Amino acid sequence: MKIPALPFTLTDWSKVPETVHPGETGRALWRTLEVGDIRIRQVTYEPGYLADHWCDRGHILYVLDGELETELKDGRRFTLKAGTSYQVSDFGDAAHRSSTRCGATLFIVD
Repeated sequence: MKIPALPFTLTDWSKVPETVHPGETGRALWRTLEVGDIRIRQVTYEPGYLADHWCDRGHILYVLDGELETELKDGRRFTLKAGTSYQVSDFGDAAHRSSTRCGATLFIVD
C-alpha cells in the first residue's frame, strides 16, 4: 500500500454518508473514504449479518466494537473481539467472509 500525496486530512466519520450493503443475512453499513487506490471504511455489521460472498481483496481490519467471526475458504475460523485485528494479502489463498451474531463495528483499510 502506498498512500498518495495529499494534505493532512481529518475525517469526521459521522459526516461521511452511509451506504447499505445487504448480506446473505443482515446488512453491512459502510462509511467510505477513497484516497487514490486506497479505500478506508468504517463498517457496521448488524446482528445476524453473514457476507454474501467470499472476499479475495487484501485488508487491514480492526474491530472497534462487538464481535466478528471470520471464516477462511479452507474452513478455518477466527473470532475477533474489540481491540483485535487481522491483516490479509491480495495474494494467496486467504479468501474470507465475515459474519456476526451480536453485531460489530470495524475500521478497514484496503
